[in-house]
Amino acid sequence: QVQLAESGGGSVQAGGSLRLSCAASGLRHSGYCMGWFRQAPGKGRERVALVYSGGGSTYYADSVKGRFTISQDNAKDTVYLQMNSLKPEDTAMYYCATEYVPCVIGNIPAAEVDFGYWGQGTQVTVSS
Repeated sequence: QVQLAESGGGSVQAGGSLRLSCAASGLRHSGYCMGWFRQAPGKGRERVALVYSGGGSTYYADSVKGRFTISQDNAKDTVYLQMNSLKPEDTAMYYCATEYVPCVIGNIPAAEVDFGYWGQGTQVTVSS
């Protein structure tokens, strides 16, 4: 059974930084996509960033490009999301997700429905 443990959320002022971590356990093999989604109150879940374990291909939502960086430690099955220049609109519950799928096929990133394993979420609050 795959389990995901998130950490690193919190409250920060606009312009500040946070780093989220997601440690996976129970993965059966090394080829998987892992990433972050977020959900703000009253809104749907939004894909934020993805990274593939085997080749490191990445995806970023336009809203976070240039501010967020996703990275991984394959030896630890852990993914990180470094969030810089945070804005109030980044306020959301952030969820880690993983699945044995490519992160991107052609120009199409994996969607929320493609992921079968989810963490409990960690809250990020950015005040103005």
